[in-house]
Amino acid sequence: MGFLDNSGDIILDAVLTDLGRERMARGDGSFRIAKFTVGDDEIDYGKYDLSKVTSLRDIDILKTPVLEAFTDNGAQIRSKLVTIARNDLLFLPILKLVNGTVNSKLVTSTSAVLSTDNVIYVTADLDTSKTLAAASATNTSVRQLYIRPGVIRGDGTTDAPKNTSMIVIDQGLDTIKIPQSTPLDADLTETQYLIQLDDRLGQLQTAPSKTTQTLAPVNFVDDDRIANYYVHGSQYVTKIAPASTQNPTATKSAILGPLGTRLMFAIRASTNIATSTTLFDKLGSTKTDLSLSGEDYSAFTFKIIDSIARVTGVTTGYRLDIPIRYIKKV
Repeated sequence: MGFLDNSGDIILDAVLTDLGRERMARGDGSFRIAKFTVGDDEIDYGKYDLSKVTSLRDIDILKTPVLEAFTDNGAQIRSKLVTIARNDLLFLPILKLVNGTVNSKLVTSTSAVLSTDNVIYVTADLDTSKTLAAASATNTSVRQLYIRPGVIRGDGTTDAPKNTSMIVIDQGLDTIKIPQSTPLDADLTETQYLIQLDDRLGQLQTAPSKTTQTLAPVNFVDDDRIANYYVHGSQYVTKIAPASTQNPTATKSAILGPLGTRLMFAIRASTNIATSTTLFDKLGSTKTDLSLSGEDYSAFTFKIIDSIARVTGVTTGYRLDIPIRYIKKV
């Protein structure tokens, strides 16, 4: 990666994706640029200086070096530029991981919170799930995985321990300047999400809160083995109702202002990592000191692979990367 000097010049640096280069190489006229993406990941808008005269307030921003175009389509633009045909917006919606509690209040007991080393564990098989399970607070003879913070059960079986942990993401305006009871405008509300996972490691499945937990159909898998899932509807997306005097039992949210939608999903480990350690040996490492509270795991050896689950709102383009750690007891 490099930077291009942007002082005094307007630079357009573009590269073709792997598919674009393939079609151009055919030489049969099938190559046409139909879609492109622009972004501003490298720009710090905090450099807008109100102390200067109007014509110079943005000079430091305009002189910021810009990144060279990425030749690897796996290194996608994080902050994609979007066009919104309105000039009355003071805030834009974001996506926020529900990480256990908000203002000391439990948002949902089944959301998978980040462990102390800032990852969400996904178990590769039933043996690992049982090892990472915690004793029930009401019945110490029953071990239930959802009580263990930071763990999602990915073995795909219905055997004990109970499987209720999932990833929960809230969408809306994260500000106290606008009351949470104010409805979020329809053109800012996400109704469809793009979820991307490494296809070698995991598969998307519905949240265990649903009647039947099923695998989601893959829309496509790109040349880097990244599976793309477009999800919508009540199996994954629900509207968040704000709490009020008239509705005190409404859903609590990680978002402070006007509420959009809540995305809920889980991850199932792939057959490759469930039945073999080959990918763990090739892509991962070995670990014993798990950052999970409550028990000592030093007597066990685990193989791990670090990855991410990438969630993008289709309407606004806002993107959230969730650190995932696939784990297998050996």
